[in-house]
Amino acid sequence: MKSPLKSQISRRSFIQITAGAAALTGLALPKVATAASDTSLSTLIDLSLCDGCADREIPACVSACKSINKDKIPPVADPIPEPWPRKTIEDWSKKQSVTDRLTPYNFIYVQKVEISEDDAKKTVFIPRRCMHCDNPPCATICPFSANHKKANSAVVINQNQCFGGAKCKDVCPWEIPQRQSGVGIYLHVLPGFMGNGVMYKCDLCHDRLVQGRAPGCIEACPRQALLIGPKKAIEEEARHRAAKMNGYIYGKDENGGTATLYVSPVSFEKLDAAMVKKPGQPDMKTSVQRRMQSTDPLGKAVLASPLLGVAAAGVLGWFSKRKEQLKKGEKDNV
Repeated sequence: MKSPLKSQISRRSFIQITAGAAALTGLALPKVATAASDTSLSTLIDLSLCDGCADREIPACVSACKSINKDKIPPVADPIPEPWPRKTIEDWSKKQSVTDRLTPYNFIYVQKVEISEDDAKKTVFIPRRCMHCDNPPCATICPFSANHKKANSAVVINQNQCFGGAKCKDVCPWEIPQRQSGVGIYLHVLPGFMGNGVMYKCDLCHDRLVQGRAPGCIEACPRQALLIGPKKAIEEEARHRAAKMNGYIYGKDENGGTATLYVSPVSFEKLDAAMVKKPGQPDMKTSVQRRMQSTDPLGKAVLASPLLGVAAAGVLGWFSKRKEQLKKGEKDNV
């Protein structure tokens, strides 16, 4: 049965909700949901359809994402300032071709999971990227307001505001954001003491959404294993598919709810138990509580930190200095 929700969209129309979808959901849905509107969107990842693009060297979703974001990160400082006191530098600039985990240069990857069920071996392919939580603790805790939850559900990090402190990664249950040292505004403030780069992750192709275009991973999927649409319609579609395959849903309640729903014929407890868990390869635990509940005191402390004043002064100083340099250049050219 063909899905009533289309994964392909044009520039003029974000997603068409057919009469079949309206009947399925029982909701009075708009015929067109534009990303520029206040319509909350969700994505659906159907693990019964994803085959990891076995006929390709790199899965189509990964390839499309890398192509779209290949120029996102600016040139890295050489040498990268060594931060004090931790002296930890995370540099992926010479490993941009990595596709089997999340990195600052790779926002989505597909994990292959082998499980045994009913005395038979089964292979499941799981695309992993930011879950775009409904109430993202990463955006709540960011001391520089570099992380934002958009009206269309995308959680976006502004690389021009991020200092790479990795608080967002600390409170993410899946540790999704990845850091690239040697880039960002911290280089113009206190490069040895203030920050350590910029945090990067999937932003749901927000720039494409506001143009009425689908995220690259969804547009590229040859099996339509990834869909996007109005949140209520996607949630109903997820319930419909899970019931049809006698399967399971992930992302509806985890971390307080997310805008990414997985449906699977295999329980997520089994998938999580069989998954390879390494840095950049997040788990799929089903008992995921919103970490911010236990880190609110940390968030308040960070937000009240006097370092913010230092940073603000440094940023203003840098812009002021830059402005004077530009004025001097204009006078010299007269």
